[in-house]
Parts: sequence; C-alpha cells; structure tokens
Amino acid sequence: MPKVGLTTTVPVEVIYAAGWVPVDLNNLFITGENPQALVEEAELAGYPRNLCAWIKGIYSTVLKQRDISTVIAVTQGDCSNTHALMETLQLAGVEIVPFAFPYDRDADLLRLQIEKMMCHFDVSWRQVDEAKERLNRVRGKVWELDRLTWQENRVSGWENHLYQVSCSDFNGDPDKFAADTDMLLEEVRSRPPVEKALRLGYIGVPPIVGDLYQYLEERGARVVFNETQRQFTMPYAAAGLVEQYRRYTYPYGVFFRLADISREAARRNLDGIIHYAQSFCFRQIEDLIIREKLDLPLLTLEGDKPNRLDARTRMRLDVFLDMLR
Repeated sequence: MPKVGLTTTVPVEVIYAAGWVPVDLNNLFITGENPQALVEEAELAGYPRNLCAWIKGIYSTVLKQRDISTVIAVTQGDCSNTHALMETLQLAGVEIVPFAFPYDRDADLLRLQIEKMMCHFDVSWRQVDEAKERLNRVRGKVWELDRLTWQENRVSGWENHLYQVSCSDFNGDPDKFAADTDMLLEEVRSRPPVEKALRLGYIGVPPIVGDLYQYLEERGARVVFNETQRQFTMPYAAAGLVEQYRRYTYPYGVFFRLADISREAARRNLDGIIHYAQSFCFRQIEDLIIREKLDLPLLTLEGDKPNRLDARTRMRLDVFLDMLR
C-alpha cells in the first residue's frame, strides 16, 4: 500500500479509507537512530540554524524515506514554517497535499477541506465513515489507557504519552496497534497503583527531549495529563467527522485549548503544569496567555534539539517539584 507523510494530525480516516498508509513524520523523525544528525543534514542543505528542529528533522526524514513521495502538509493550525517546508520538499520532487484547519473552527470550511482531501484520495463519505467507526474502536482502547493513568494511577506518563501520540497515524497499522494496546492494558491492570506522587499536567507540543517523563518519575512526580497527545486520540465522542475535528483543540486558538486544559486539570486533580515550548516556535508567545489564564503553578520549559535534559533544565525541574511539595 502507498504511504503518505503527515506533518501533523489530519483526518486520518480519509487516508485509511483510501487504502493508503499514513506516516506521522514527527514520530518517524524523533524515533530514528540519530535525530540530531537529521537536523544537521537540513542545516547543511541550507535550513537556518534559528529554526524549529522539528521542521528540519521532518525535511531530512522525508528525503531519506524514498517510499514516501506524497506529504499532507498542514498549512493552517500547526507550525508557521510549514509553508517553506512544503516548498523545499516540492523542490525535491515530493508531491504536496495542503490541508488547513480554519482558525475559527468554521464547520463549512472544515468540511470543504476534508472533502478536498477526499477528492484527492478518491473516497466517498460512506468509506470515510466506515474508517471512522473502525478507528474509534482503537481510540477507545487508548482512552481507557488514559483513564487508568489519571484515575487508577497504573500507567506511567511516558506510556500515556507514547500511546496517545501514536494515534496520529496508529503506527500505520490500526489492527496491530490495537493488539499492542490490549497487551499493555492487560499488563497495567495487574500493576499496583502508584501512590504519593505529585500529579502533573504536560501541555504544549510533544517534547523533543527524550527523558523528561523518566526524570520526573525518578523524583516522585507523574504526568497524568498529556494535553496535545490526548487530543491526537480525538477524546470526544463526536457524531460526525467534521464535528470530531472541530472539537480537536490543537490546531485552533489558545483560548479553546485553555478551556480543555482547565477542565482536565480540575478533573485530574493536578498539582502543577509543565508548559513545553519548542525553540523558535510561534507558540512560545502563547505562554504569556497561558500563565495569565491558568490558576495552577506552572513551569515553562524550552527545548531546542533532540537530546536529553540538560543540567539547567533538570535543576529547574527540581526546584519546581520542591515548590509543589
């Protein structure tokens, strides 16, 4: 089956309905053997040093994956640098399919975008709705994993992150992903619950550093809410595909996201929140709004390149956790 790369989450039901295999390029980049080398390859090709490492990593990843000749690029609702990424990939011979989430969550505009994608992949609404029903059964398993994280304290923050972030493409095989999730669910249900750990929320884009969750748990804190990763699971039981992607908060304004964050922070009884901001990302500006609107202790972390936590960041985390205690 042909593969199509994704720069972020899109209505993946359309792709599966067409018999293609979606590949989340972010996940492929960050789980590669040497993500930092991919960033440096993009810089050697001419990408500026002061640009988001995710964009550079995606660029090099696509060029290395010769079986990915088509990329769906989200031109509104994600990274503002995606336009130039599209153009440089197009220059390299990659077919680009643009997709835009309307800023105001307009249902008609969103339906138009979805139907343009359906036209490109030559699928009907009946096929897409069948794919939605199939994928929602898989998502339901990950919703249960999330519930076991915050309600029964049996799932680690890293596991919660990994399985939720993988719902952007279901690792290219929903049936295998569902079976893997079932195995983890069976295992965690027999674990003793974690007790007396600080309860943290993680908001912002998924981290580019690899050991954040492990470091927090070594120091007696757990992430029981991963904001953006949870959104990739489409956690609301919406009746139709358009409404499902209208309720998906990540591509829209920060105030819509904040309503979801505040609701989940209260429901999950969080002690504090870590706001992760990627270097050179426009979302760093939103930190000032988040700080003003959220009524919880908040630590802002900035990550640049794929790596482990540096000494300064570890020290800031230690101080934050001490303050929460």
